[in-house]
Amino acid sequence: MIDGGYMRVPRFDIRTGMSSLQTVRVSRASADQRRGRAGRLGPGVCHRLWTEAADRALIPQTPPEIIDTDLAPMALELAVWGCKDANTLAWLTPPNGAALAGARDLLSRTGALDAQGVVTREGRQMAKLGTHPRLAHMLLRGQASGLGALASEIAALLGERDILRGTRDADLRHRIDVLRSGPRSAYSAGQVAAQWRRQLGAKPAGSELRSEDIGRLVAVAYPDRVAQRRAGSRGQFLLSNGRGAILPETDPLASAEFLAVAALDGAVPFARIFLAAPLTERDVRETFADDIQAVEFVGWDSRDEAVRARRQQRFGELVLDDKPLDAPSDRVSAAMLDGIRELGLGALPWTDELRNLQARVAVLHRLDGEAWPDLSDMALLSELELWLAPYLAGITRRTHLARLDLGAALRGRLTWQQQQNLGRLAPTHLTVPSGSRLPIDYSSGSPVVSVRLQEMFGLTETPTVADGRLPILLHLLSPAGRPVQVTRDLVSFWANTYHDVKRDLRGQYPRHHWPDDPLHATPTRRAKRRGE
Repeated sequence: MIDGGYMRVPRFDIRTGMSSLQTVRVSRASADQRRGRAGRLGPGVCHRLWTEAADRALIPQTPPEIIDTDLAPMALELAVWGCKDANTLAWLTPPNGAALAGARDLLSRTGALDAQGVVTREGRQMAKLGTHPRLAHMLLRGQASGLGALASEIAALLGERDILRGTRDADLRHRIDVLRSGPRSAYSAGQVAAQWRRQLGAKPAGSELRSEDIGRLVAVAYPDRVAQRRAGSRGQFLLSNGRGAILPETDPLASAEFLAVAALDGAVPFARIFLAAPLTERDVRETFADDIQAVEFVGWDSRDEAVRARRQQRFGELVLDDKPLDAPSDRVSAAMLDGIRELGLGALPWTDELRNLQARVAVLHRLDGEAWPDLSDMALLSELELWLAPYLAGITRRTHLARLDLGAALRGRLTWQQQQNLGRLAPTHLTVPSGSRLPIDYSSGSPVVSVRLQEMFGLTETPTVADGRLPILLHLLSPAGRPVQVTRDLVSFWANTYHDVKRDLRGQYPRHHWPDDPLHATPTRRAKRRGE
């Protein structure tokens, strides 16, 4: 016996609502069971095609099937028994709570459970059919609408291997044509269809095959897989459950506006469609009339970077009708604020002056948090409704933000008294002894002024802000504008460092003033005149 070390097991994906066979490593228990087959009737040899390291990594036991299987049939059986809460039962392995909730939701959408979670008359009929609730629901609805034979054929095709496997054509109608023509490859499916037909008491199918009937029946079984083609694309679809799905562009169904998808994989982000039938919007509206909702949508569209206000008719995530909505201004502003949160405060029309205003207030807030508001980016983002919303009238797109009066919005965070005190406590400029009026930079969290050393002659005290509580950090520059000293203690600089600086730079800049006594020298912005 040769053992490859793999097995195919059914796995249910909660995200897609589908079960599929997946190839996984065998467990140690399964491998030992297989080895026993080699000696079942006599001496035998088992050749394992994996390494010793892989053998040591095998899990001891195969996980119980209930962990990974589709729980819809079990949930229906529990409902028929009258069990509304699976947790009241003594399980060897409890079912996954999310999977069981998804199964019950499916049963509710197919009419097997009422709003209270109690099994309905149709649910009991579905359970008697002994097939998956999706197909049972389709069979009953098909029989009720006079399409019992067609529903039986669809159920047989979906329960058997694809009778046209190997073809790239996903159209379920072609499978029904083949089934009715009776080739040997379709014998098994034909037998199953006949059994379903007898169980339903349905009449044999007529010769006429209407495409809309196939699509409607498949949609009844798989309402979460009704697909709408994405605008401007071919073969790209959005499912009513919100997931994406694709068909090859060469597939005849790739241009259909709507599809009822019967089989697809669980690939992310786009599932591959294997079996489907075409639908029209009218089919969707008539089949799911009670499930179509009218919604008003006002929100931020990340792709267009704009507020979208629409009135829509939706079936799940599918938009059947979409019209502009004249939304109230407060809802538009709220959506625009969501967009600003997504884009970040950098999307606002900041200038150097406004960033410096923000930094000036931040310095005062750190000194006296109770007297000054917090204008940090984090604080502004957390309070957009308070300070920015009143200034968003007529602004619905990112490009509109250029006309936002951001300065007025920021100053609106300050009281009249704070605005008056701001210029005194955190001035924008410093007048130095030379008479120059130089900007004060607060962006580092402290006030900073860059000034040529010669313009500071005669100044004996370090300038301050905030009523003397915060000294200004002076970047003293050479005549070429390069820093020669950074200090908050001007007195110490004149007494200890200036003479070393003078000695180093006097030779490089002989036309500039380098007095021996800077405290009594005349400050200047210019070089010496010729002859001085």
